[in-house]
Amino acid sequence: MRTLFVICVGLIVSFSPSRAEAQEGLPIYSDYLTDNYYLLYPSMAGVANCNKVRLTGRQQWFGHDDAPQLQTISYNGRIGDTPSAIGAMAYADKNGYHSQTGAYLTYAHHIMFSRNMIDANMLSFGLSAGMVQYKLDETSFPSGDPLIGGVEQSATDFNVDLGFSYHLYDFYAHVAAKNILKNDGVNFNEQGLSYDNLRTYLASVGYVFGSINSDWSYEPSFLIARRDATKETFFDANMKVYRDMEFGNLWAGMSYRRSLDGAQYTDGSGIQSQKLQYFTPFIGVEVNNFMFAYTYSYQSNSVVFQDGGFHQITLGFNFGCRKEKFECNCPSIN
Repeated sequence: MRTLFVICVGLIVSFSPSRAEAQEGLPIYSDYLTDNYYLLYPSMAGVANCNKVRLTGRQQWFGHDDAPQLQTISYNGRIGDTPSAIGAMAYADKNGYHSQTGAYLTYAHHIMFSRNMIDANMLSFGLSAGMVQYKLDETSFPSGDPLIGGVEQSATDFNVDLGFSYHLYDFYAHVAAKNILKNDGVNFNEQGLSYDNLRTYLASVGYVFGSINSDWSYEPSFLIARRDATKETFFDANMKVYRDMEFGNLWAGMSYRRSLDGAQYTDGSGIQSQKLQYFTPFIGVEVNNFMFAYTYSYQSNSVVFQDGGFHQITLGFNFGCRKEKFECNCPSIN
């Protein structure tokens, strides 16, 4: 029984804090650091000087059947020369017997406060709305439990995300509320097991250091997220380094994620507690409007799967680019 308990806890804490519930909308991983802030903040749609297409593929626990995996595709860009922008994203997320597929459309608007067109002082807001289909496959569950119907449950829900961003020269800040509306999903409401509040609050701040004429720049940033229903909280502390090369741009960095909530387990000497923590190195390159990035997330805890790392690849293409107009170290908007 003790072994089973340890295995179950290992399953729970091997997920990021955003995976604590079976259904939640797009999971919150570290892929935003690979030039993909739009996945988290609708206000980042069209904020850059290029239209952007991004594809990501994420896989955990190679060699395990039904291991967690995620695929996303997104587009965002300005509407002509106006301050308005649009975006769209779709994703497929599978985690064992649970899966979800979603698609969102985004509208964003960007307001300039600077007295000229080269000083970055911009407030942005964005709204995403979309549909998510949740599935729970109980057909291979053990029989005999009255709570298990032995069928594939499915539900489709509508939800919205709201976000704000502010850029001032080399500084930026973002806030967002994800999954604002309540959804019943595929949970067992009639048995009192419902999680209909999937709301998550996010906030990020960062600053890019380096002179405008230098080939090097450095970007520390910080993200914090809190789930409204479960009161779970985690943070990311990040460092990203940019290098301008003759062939394009090269960047790399490290992200550290830590949960502020602990999980208990037994190790033979008694009940222990650990807080989830991930180390995520990443590297990327951009050449002739094409982008490639690789991310690896490793969980550093006492109770983990032996091969519990996440591998992720991001592919991107920029088009319709305008001339860089801001005199700042601000790669996300220039």
